[in-house]
Amino acid sequence: MNMRIQIIAIAGSLLIAGFIFELIRKRKLLERYSLLWFGSALVMIVLSIWRGLLDKAAALMGVYYAPSALFIVALGCGVVLFVHFTIVISGLTEQNKLLAQEVGLMREELQWIRQRLAQGGEKIKGMDAGEKRV
Repeated sequence: MNMRIQIIAIAGSLLIAGFIFELIRKRKLLERYSLLWFGSALVMIVLSIWRGLLDKAAALMGVYYAPSALFIVALGCGVVLFVHFTIVISGLTEQNKLLAQEVGLMREELQWIRQRLAQGGEKIKGMDAGEKRV
């Protein structure tokens, strides 16, 4: 690997790690989501510094040009990050749907209570004793 490419790879990896650290420090990124980023940056730094390991990894992958192997590893780390965030977003979407349904039910129940109160306070007392609206 050319020395210039190695320096660019190390600098790029350090910039990514520093950028992630800064996002955490400013509380724009939660720590639990940053671990994969730091892991990816660490892998990139190790492969950028340790030429022999990158050459062996390239040979294992069947890649002739070692910096291309570094690019493939970075792409693999990106794919892992995308899958992780897709899983997180899917979970949040499901939670959001459940919360919207609960808010809808609570809104309807509040509207029912207001209608009962408008008709007279007597009828609403039964609800305190465990009456549930169907």
